[in-house]
Amino acid sequence: MKKIHLRVLLAVAAIVACALLVVGCGGGGGTTGDAGEPGGAKTTLTIGFGGPLTQGDVAFGTGGQRAVQLAVSQANESQEAKDLGIEFKILDGDDQSEAEKGVTAAQSFVSDRSLVGVVGHFNSTVSIAASKVYNENNVVAISYGSTNPDLTLQGFKSIFRTCATDDYQGPVGADDAIALGYKTVAIVDDSSPYGQGLVVEFEKKFVEAGGKVTSKQSTQQKQNDFTAVVTKIKSEKPDVVYFGGTYAADTGAGALFSKQLKEGGVSVPVLGGDGLYADDYITQAGTASEGDLATCPGKPIEQLPKGQAFADAYTAMFPGKEFGGFDAFAYDAANALINAVYKVADANGVDKVTSPAGKEALIEAVAGTTLDGVTGDVQFDDKGDNVNRVITLYKVIDGAWVAQEL
Repeated sequence: MKKIHLRVLLAVAAIVACALLVVGCGGGGGTTGDAGEPGGAKTTLTIGFGGPLTQGDVAFGTGGQRAVQLAVSQANESQEAKDLGIEFKILDGDDQSEAEKGVTAAQSFVSDRSLVGVVGHFNSTVSIAASKVYNENNVVAISYGSTNPDLTLQGFKSIFRTCATDDYQGPVGADDAIALGYKTVAIVDDSSPYGQGLVVEFEKKFVEAGGKVTSKQSTQQKQNDFTAVVTKIKSEKPDVVYFGGTYAADTGAGALFSKQLKEGGVSVPVLGGDGLYADDYITQAGTASEGDLATCPGKPIEQLPKGQAFADAYTAMFPGKEFGGFDAFAYDAANALINAVYKVADANGVDKVTSPAGKEALIEAVAGTTLDGVTGDVQFDDKGDNVNRVITLYKVIDGAWVAQEL
């Protein structure tokens, strides 16, 4: 009896091992039935979201993540997804605005066999570092907020972005400064690739337009004492201070810089780029932010044809949450990726979407995007940049960012 019992156990073990082997060698995506058929199981495909969720420029990360959740929720209710038997899910990667953590998040994303692509990251330094991982693994990544031109100058075919770049934003900021009557400027950057790239473009155009730079200084990430910088600027008496960097205390500390600047006796406005354009900038700088200025890619949501519908859907899904300046770019990035998945799944089958050939097809589909998005027409040039470039100037008035027309 013991010998028979042993044979039975061995047979059962062999059957289980074979079953596991079959499952382990299957295609990507979690499918347990005939997708697309009535009552059949759906294929689950994963969209990664990379951004600062607990530390760093959190306002830009959590807002972008909510926008991607909205896009995924709408996609899962769409007829396209139902016809193809697809269900999307989100995998979050909290990069905390740090390059090393961004790389870790990217490595986690690409190890997921159901991954179809990534929306992220926000900070340029993070996107540039993580892009190497995506490139090596042939994974689509669409940044919704990284504006440093270097991201798409690396020649990586799977890297895209929906926002405008600093080589466009910086000059627009300079033109705005001249239009506002500012003739002299003190320039400060936060030593990040984003901040340094932005001030170079701003300065070039400002000087070209007849403006004068009184000084150029660099601060550090997470700096909390700007006394020396403020003292120098105060002695120069510039018309405006241009800050290239982000707002958060644990990144570029732009809000704290503005506060200490005003407390130090410098009463002129701070002008910056999109890294300052967040409600948290106003919250952290307090009354010192009044009159400060920031440029940001895109138009105000109320000026966009699909803006109100997006705003209504966003606030319905996230009651009490205000959408930020980059949320619509994240939403459009998610939809560009989702549409690419539909195209590849329809042409080659859902089970082939995450295969090596499917990844190549996804890259080609995203590169050929023609999306009527919330931010306007979304199309990518041969570098992966959105050809739709719009920049808006905002000013803090009565504790809120208000779009300006010059």
